[in-house]
Amino acid sequence: MAEKNGPWTIQKTNHKFHDSFINVREDEVLRPDGEPGKYATVKMKPAVAILPIDSDGYVYLVRQFRYALGKESIEVVCGAVEEDEPNIEAAKREIEEEVGIKASELIDLGVINLDTSIVDCPMQMFLAKQLTKTEANPEGTETIEAVKVTLDAAVQMVMDNTITHAPSCVLILKAPVWISQF
Repeated sequence: MAEKNGPWTIQKTNHKFHDSFINVREDEVLRPDGEPGKYATVKMKPAVAILPIDSDGYVYLVRQFRYALGKESIEVVCGAVEEDEPNIEAAKREIEEEVGIKASELIDLGVINLDTSIVDCPMQMFLAKQLTKTEANPEGTETIEAVKVTLDAAVQMVMDNTITHAPSCVLILKAPVWISQF
């Protein structure tokens, strides 16, 4: 049975890959112009991105090897939201796991979507404040090094392409704007 998706009509769905994080499908469609075609989409678990900032204006980033890139990447703390887990709890869990920080205050800086043309993966962004150091406990798939820099230095790292991870860029650039308003 055909299903409408906005101006598109999905005639058939072929599930290409599925695991606990990602679902890849290819739809046979009628395009908005009425012509037949195919459209592939990727649905991922919702995620959180967190930028911890201390009272001296230092932020805590992570440097880790990213398999898909084949190299290290400097990023804000990020992670998947588990089923039925509130985003704020996922954010608290991730900053403690990855950089050994607990935050008494998490400020919601909005949601971004990674790539709205083919990827469905909403990511909730948080600024973490009132920090207390604990012990990091990364997952077995993660080799993480904490990177402590000033917020200004993090912004410069975005501007000079040292940081290229899109959610990190958005969060790092939004943080000073939010801070200047409050």
